[in-house]
Amino acid sequence: MNPGPLSYFLVSAFGVGAVVSGWLVFRTDSMLRAAYWLMVSFVAVGAMLIVLDAQFLGLILILMMSGEMTIMAIFMILFMMNPAGLNPMTMVHQHRTSIIAGVGSFVVLAFVGVVAEFPDRPVPAGDATVALGEELLGRSMLVFESAGVALLAVMIGAIALAAKQGRFGDAYDGSQEPSIDVETEDRS
Repeated sequence: MNPGPLSYFLVSAFGVGAVVSGWLVFRTDSMLRAAYWLMVSFVAVGAMLIVLDAQFLGLILILMMSGEMTIMAIFMILFMMNPAGLNPMTMVHQHRTSIIAGVGSFVVLAFVGVVAEFPDRPVPAGDATVALGEELLGRSMLVFESAGVALLAVMIGAIALAAKQGRFGDAYDGSQEPSIDVETEDRS
């Protein structure tokens, strides 16, 4: 794609969308919403890659991050004592340290991006996407298929546990976590 005004506008718009949704990850008070704002940020970065003529990387980023954030949300619902992950909670701890780390990382990466000399070599002839696909999935297709079946089982289990009859009884009866009373014995 030849860069033109439309590509500059789209890259800028998706870039602003990625930054704003990344900021919203830390502004929301729900882990579930934070996971989906993070997914929106990754989708915006993937869209930027598509506009920059890296369709394979952009689509892989969008597909992988959408699936990953959905699975992360399912695990958050599964393991939290927070129904649907929607109860308010603080999403950032150590505010000053996180701000310093974020600004410091941005400054270092921006410096590297401005100062570094990036390679300027043409892509060799041939279809690199096909070669990459054969290298990634050639001998390990069974591993990917097994992981897919395992993730499907986890999703079904999470849905079963998050249903009306959850881990601790009927959700409408005021379910409570069972107490953890450990009996101590005198071992003398």
